[in-house]
Amino acid sequence: MSAAEKLVTTYPEYLALEAASPVKMQYVDGVAYAMAGGTPAHSEIAARLIGTLFNLVRAGGGRCRVHTSDLKVHVSASGDSYYPDASVVCGPQELAAVDANAVTNPTMLVEVLSDSTESYDRGKKFRAYRRLPSLQHYLLANQDEARLEHYRRNDDGTWTLTIAEAGAKVALPDLGGDLMVDEIYAGVAFAATQVA
Repeated sequence: MSAAEKLVTTYPEYLALEAASPVKMQYVDGVAYAMAGGTPAHSEIAARLIGTLFNLVRAGGGRCRVHTSDLKVHVSASGDSYYPDASVVCGPQELAAVDANAVTNPTMLVEVLSDSTESYDRGKKFRAYRRLPSLQHYLLANQDEARLEHYRRNDDGTWTLTIAEAGAKVALPDLGGDLMVDEIYAGVAFAATQVA
């Protein structure tokens, strides 16, 4: 997690805090965390992923819907809530009993990695996300190079990792097609190449 402002609280208090706050807040382990902003590369990569995913699922006639980072995902098994960079929900949305603004049944979650959140996104957050029975895909997008890491849930509950770099793709046949790495990253100014 980033060093964003945090406050120990109950879930109902968290909901009241978030409702009164100008910023989104995640709720993890009994702590409300104000979310910090991202880099231009982070924003651009997230937007391209959302647009590409929207085009993929559109062919399914509305069975799946793509959401921005404004959709809150609640993990009922832990009581935690997160705002992934993008989400795909297939079938009817299921809302959390404790939070009418949070879904509990995402099919895919996407996080764009940053220096401050990378280890958390790969570790504790992914462990929490794996507790969502509906989750079939977890995608990590690097913001420093053209690289997508796709975790797919197998029938036995294990996860398989596929790494796709420049010129490659992430196959998502159940969502309607492929994510082409070059399409996601075309023209993105990576931090190492940006002029100060």
